[in-house]
Amino acid sequence: MSPTNMRRSSDSPTSEAEFVPGLELSRRFYTDAVRPLLEEAAPGVPHSAARIGSGSEVLGHDTPRSADHEWGPRLQVFLHRHDVPRHAARIRHLLAEHLPKTFLGHPTNFALTGAADRDIRVMRATDGPVHHRVEVTAAAIWFNDTLGFDPAQGLTTADWLATPTQLLAEVTAGAVFHDGLHTLTPSRRALRWYPHDVWLYVLACQWQRIAQEEAFVGRAGEVGDELGSAVAAARLARDLMRLCLLMDRRYPPYGKWLGSAFARTAAGPRLSPVLTAALAATDWHTRERHLAHAYEIVAHQHNDLHLTDRVAPTTRPYHSRPFEVLRADRFTAALLARVGDPVLKDMPLVGAVDQFVDSTGVLTRPRLARTLSHDARQP
Repeated sequence: MSPTNMRRSSDSPTSEAEFVPGLELSRRFYTDAVRPLLEEAAPGVPHSAARIGSGSEVLGHDTPRSADHEWGPRLQVFLHRHDVPRHAARIRHLLAEHLPKTFLGHPTNFALTGAADRDIRVMRATDGPVHHRVEVTAAAIWFNDTLGFDPAQGLTTADWLATPTQLLAEVTAGAVFHDGLHTLTPSRRALRWYPHDVWLYVLACQWQRIAQEEAFVGRAGEVGDELGSAVAAARLARDLMRLCLLMDRRYPPYGKWLGSAFARTAAGPRLSPVLTAALAATDWHTRERHLAHAYEIVAHQHNDLHLTDRVAPTTRPYHSRPFEVLRADRFTAALLARVGDPVLKDMPLVGAVDQFVDSTGVLTRPRLARTLSHDARQP
């Protein structure tokens, strides 16, 4: 968003309203403003209502800063698929005409920010119909658009591995305000976490990422490339953070919120200062020492899960080279030995799509992510 548009956003009436966490704002908006109009527009038609999907408030990370775009009184209303063509247009129209112009001091109208390349909207007062952010659709349509499949139709191993964790986090977080269709809650429950064998495979692949680069910190530093060593350390720190989230059965979120989500993990309070020290180090010996400490913390956490036989959690030299590493491939092997699904055991060690793709342009486009995931598993 441009500085001009940022200034316009901060000058809106929103800046004077008391901050209410977005999920609570949307819950009250549904109960007090949206639901009465739904009952008028489509009496007797069952629906579900929720605030899920993209948005910092869904993950519980929103602050007053979040109000500068796509934050405010907003939610999804789900109808039976056969009711969408019969009632959705009338519901949208009635909401546009009769929603209050403000709710708890926040405009209910969302106006374009002016960003040339994106349909980004911000709360802005209006005297006319409300351009609201109440999405009216069917759950099957919404899930297919958001994930690339409908969990109500069942989930395959390919579905799990082709879906970016940031999307799974956004769909399983947030809140359901009303589930009159009795389908939204079961679908979210089905997505809550990976099946056991898929979890083991994904953990194994995350350890493999660490194994592939853990010696780079020392090797780059040894030839005088402190910048390259620091970049390698940062990549390893990120992989360790994501690994801790996976161990805690938490989907790693969009990169902006990775540190915030990691801080809530079991290892976060102990590991954060160690990783911070590794990233702040100005020489590779210090950097490597802190990373070795971090490896051992995470290795002990692995053993505490009792998913595999115990793996020695101590670091060691990298073959004949003087670099201190964990040999993280030992954890990969231990996890794969416990995978019972023969299809997963035979898969290449690339993991879920966001373990081998790091492009926002892919990870926010579920159909493209599914295509790349499929291609990565071909012989």
